[in-house]
Amino acid sequence: MRAVVLRAVGGPEQLVLEDVPEPEAGEKQALVDVRACGINFADVLVRLGRYPQMPELPAVLGSEIAGQLEGNRVMGFVRGEGGGYAERVAADRRWLLPLPPQATFAEGAAFPMAFLTAWIPLTELVRLTFGTRVLVTAAAGAVGTAAIQLVRALNGTPVAAVGSAEKLDLPRALGAVEAVTYEDLADLDQVDVVFDLVGGDVFRTSLGLLRPLGSAIAVGYAGGLWEDVSPTWLVGRNIGVHGFYLGRLLGRRPDLVEQAGRDVLRLWEGGAVRPIVGAEYPLEQAGAAHRLIEERQSTGKVVLVP
Repeated sequence: MRAVVLRAVGGPEQLVLEDVPEPEAGEKQALVDVRACGINFADVLVRLGRYPQMPELPAVLGSEIAGQLEGNRVMGFVRGEGGGYAERVAADRRWLLPLPPQATFAEGAAFPMAFLTAWIPLTELVRLTFGTRVLVTAAAGAVGTAAIQLVRALNGTPVAAVGSAEKLDLPRALGAVEAVTYEDLADLDQVDVVFDLVGGDVFRTSLGLLRPLGSAIAVGYAGGLWEDVSPTWLVGRNIGVHGFYLGRLLGRRPDLVEQAGRDVLRLWEGGAVRPIVGAEYPLEQAGAAHRLIEERQSTGKVVLVP
């Protein structure tokens, strides 16, 4: 079986296509023939050695897949040590969902992580009502494009921030009422919710845009780790900060994640949302796919296709 193996921490050249042993399905697992595997920014951080929970190397990365199982088209998570950058993978049956008939395998691989990462905090950590103004950073990426669509589906008003002018059109096309680059972020009118995937200076600036009783959700740190936020400052501003990490929630609230998966899948099946695939690469070009993401040139989800 062919798989992309990360041999050591370093540049994209550390991702090498090799022949590896076939995976073995454990208890309550199934072997899925992978037709597409999503690449997440967490994979890039693992390759760079900057992820908090580093796997033992060498390793096959990849935590979300779409493929075929017993004649059915499925998509879902590969928990634990990953393994999705391969032709086959062992996956827990509870984390597999049916792939909608109209969807491609690439779209299936772009769906689970992005939409659950947006859906759960936007429905569990904050309250969106009609017109709630939500700022989404990294709004042209996989999670950002999911969040823009979900805010609209929840009757909110999405506002987008992106890293370059070339990325402004995508969130606008998905329903963002405003779209700015980070250089103009501070010029936006105030918002009720910040959904931040960038961290660093962008997160700090975004906090200053919150209205009283507003909330920020810290999800990603592609632009640098978050600075500590003093409760004194939060109390004085009458705002709150939440944190969200899907990987930890999968282990601690699995039933909630399973229900969320079913809920957001219905939105896709009903046509309210759709995953955005920005680029597809064959397994042997996994390094180029990582480079595209690392250099902030990608939009939507970047997918590997065995």
